[in-house]
Amino acid sequence: MNDKRLQLPQQGIFVGRVRAPGVPHPLVVTVRDGHVLDITSSAAPTVRDICEMEDPAAYVASAQGRDLGRLDDIAANSFPGARDEDTPFLLSPVDLHAVKASGVTFVVSLLERVIEEQARGDATRAEAIRADIATHIGHDLSKLKPGSPEAMAIKAGLIERGVWSQYLEVGIGPDAEIFTKCQPLASVGFGADVGLHPVSTWNNPEPEIAVVAASSGRIVGATLGNDVNLRDVEGRSALLLGKAKDNNASAALGPFIRLFDSGFSLADVEREEVGLRVAGEDGFVLDGSSSMAQISRSPEELVAAAMGAHHQYPDGLVLYLGTMFAPTKDRGEGGKGFTHKEGDIVTISSDKLGSLVNTVRLSTQCAPWTYGAGSLMRDLAEAGLI
Repeated sequence: MNDKRLQLPQQGIFVGRVRAPGVPHPLVVTVRDGHVLDITSSAAPTVRDICEMEDPAAYVASAQGRDLGRLDDIAANSFPGARDEDTPFLLSPVDLHAVKASGVTFVVSLLERVIEEQARGDATRAEAIRADIATHIGHDLSKLKPGSPEAMAIKAGLIERGVWSQYLEVGIGPDAEIFTKCQPLASVGFGADVGLHPVSTWNNPEPEIAVVAASSGRIVGATLGNDVNLRDVEGRSALLLGKAKDNNASAALGPFIRLFDSGFSLADVEREEVGLRVAGEDGFVLDGSSSMAQISRSPEELVAAAMGAHHQYPDGLVLYLGTMFAPTKDRGEGGKGFTHKEGDIVTISSDKLGSLVNTVRLSTQCAPWTYGAGSLMRDLAEAGLI
């Protein structure tokens, strides 16, 4: 069984959000000495406002706060089935940021996307296609720089042999895949249920690091994410990406944003190992990992593909960086590979960012998303914070 406790490094400057009884708006919080402190103020009523500062980590480190309780207690109260509504619980650590994602940034997941496309969403065909694709490609794509002359030469050869794919285009071609994962304020946090669209029968978690960028494009911190994926839906058509990726509670982030400071930088993100464990109520356990050192495009390149002179985000953005983990371990009938079952506990973890734990449900069974930007603005105005 998964350990559902929240793991967090002892060192680091963390910022996140909490729901507390008697307060209509989410609270901006940090963690000090194992306690969660409310640092919401008119200077920074949202996490977005902190990320827009010249030195977000310095602000959070020096901010005065009100003690809301022990982190362990608040984290334990963040699971819906065991929640006391009179006690604080964690939310996704981001608010007004756009939530975007990059796809096909690791070679292993690149090949799995090609397999999905060839299988047309039929999991029973995946194993045979996987072997066939490996035979056709016959090249270590991990050594390729996307968009390089070498990559373009391989592209030409694969087109000639009739095995080119739209996924290979964004995997080794000049342009990265960037898509919208969910709307601002729609992501869920530590402890929350994560949602699968009821039509899906072949799906998986995607353990990732997500970077947080200010409106200027400067990356100011990072968090963990689960870019929940419906393999059968996207496999039928890439034009169904919105249905495969953006559903109620399908974007998990957390537990907190770790802000860049003298002890944590983008270089640490680029070296981080991301772990995954799926533990099912049926006794099934799946373990995996994703090494950021094997990413084909740097975080800076991916953020630049999403925002810049060609596209502005005045409230900044959060960008899932992609995963190399594509589970193929059979669950049930041989050859069909992995798919989720309701009640699965998914734990995504890393040494420097902590752990993100969620329970898999159907998106129709997860708490509906009802608190949007309009509600937030009204509640902050009523509280005199804006």
